[in-house]
Amino acid sequence: MKNIIANINKAFENRVRLGIMSVLMVNESMDFNSLKELLEVTDGNLASHLKSLEANKMIKVKKQFIGRKPNTTYIATETGKEMFKKHLEALENLINNK
Repeated sequence: MKNIIANINKAFENRVRLGIMSVLMVNESMDFNSLKELLEVTDGNLASHLKSLEANKMIKVKKQFIGRKPNTTYIATETGKEMFKKHLEALENLINNK
């Protein structure tokens, strides 16, 4: 019997990281404040999960200034997109028990 949970990626087990990647899969990019508002999480909570995804090369960070205000934007990498797709496929297989 094959292990039906083998391809579930531990990096996406947390609901915040799952939310971040879901948002970045359907949006070209998203800034910190928009992610925080959309996911309804604190600054620190969001920042720690973003760091985890960045450390695993699933997202990249773009820092810039808009006027005099700093703006940080997040983008899913190709690697991150592929890993997330495989994770979703593994969940579908688990649900369908394939």
